[in-house]
Amino acid sequence: MNYENLYTEQNLGKLHLSNRFIVAPMTRITATDDGSATNKMRDYYERYAKGGFGAIITEGIYTDQLYSQGYLNQPGLTNDNHVNAWKEIVDTVHNHDTAIIAQLMHAGGQSQGNVYTNTTVAPSDIAPKGEQLGFYGGSGPFEKPKSLTKEDIVQIRESFVQSARYAEEAGFDGVEIHGANGYLLDQFLTDYTNHRTDEYGGSLENRLKLITEVIKDVKEAVSEDFTVGIRISQIKVADPAYKWPDGESSAQLIFSTLNETDLDYIHVTDGDAVQPAFGEGTKTLTAAAKAFSDLPIIANGQLGDPEKASKLIAEKDADFVSLGTSALANPDYPNRLAKGEELKSFDFESTLLPIAYIKDHEIEMDLVKA
Repeated sequence: MNYENLYTEQNLGKLHLSNRFIVAPMTRITATDDGSATNKMRDYYERYAKGGFGAIITEGIYTDQLYSQGYLNQPGLTNDNHVNAWKEIVDTVHNHDTAIIAQLMHAGGQSQGNVYTNTTVAPSDIAPKGEQLGFYGGSGPFEKPKSLTKEDIVQIRESFVQSARYAEEAGFDGVEIHGANGYLLDQFLTDYTNHRTDEYGGSLENRLKLITEVIKDVKEAVSEDFTVGIRISQIKVADPAYKWPDGESSAQLIFSTLNETDLDYIHVTDGDAVQPAFGEGTKTLTAAAKAFSDLPIIANGQLGDPEKASKLIAEKDADFVSLGTSALANPDYPNRLAKGEELKSFDFESTLLPIAYIKDHEIEMDLVKA
């Protein structure tokens, strides 16, 4: 085996992981209509635990029964039924000595399916760029959202706290706050979706305020040994070409601000994790996160090539790699690579009746025979 450094033990916050492989969060939309986890979801996560991954980060989980849901049949963590449904999945994953982290997500203005309301909300009444995703049942442009009030913002902070508590009750090893890909917290961070004139808008420091408040709230609400991380990106589901206006200067402020919180890790995602993130000759996003923070870094973005992943770890630009489509094609990726077996390519044409789900530019297909 030529990639020994991918199999070394390492801490992710309070978690001690057996290797550097993590399953990336990928939207499944296979929960029940009321957001409860299902046996299909249990089987989906168990295959990665069996396959040797050190940790799994779940699909985005909505945090309240108001505006947070992004897609129909997305799972939630908002009540006791949701907690109990997740418990079986968590226990199943733990049976294989794999950690599992719940990703907490508020879709904000990028919501395109919500059983609780037809209204969407955002920092300002500005619709996201781009089109809704047909793979999730959406079509056409996003609706113009309602601008959040101060009272709404308080409720959103409370919803992340309550969902984190529910995640700990369900047995998860930690939570990942979704601050990436154009969802609500990223909408606050993004200049063109945040035109607020209060303390949550204007300067980049102000646009980071809700993110840092949610981190503080969640950390104070959970036990000391419960891991809390965040996912950050420039790219958005509906605007994959977006870059932070001031490039590395923005990255320095964002990552150094996150470093001053009590976070346990940062998870960065880009189109390609080893390419310059801010223009020719600039740092990659993961290298910027490493340079401007002291936290463990998870890198995501076309890292299915073990040579790329191993080099990233060797050069200390990241501590872990998260895999999306490569994990879908090889649920046993760590075990397969360790045995020297051929890694399968993700094959979009491998089924007669494809059902595709897309999130963060990762594509999943359930193999459903016609």
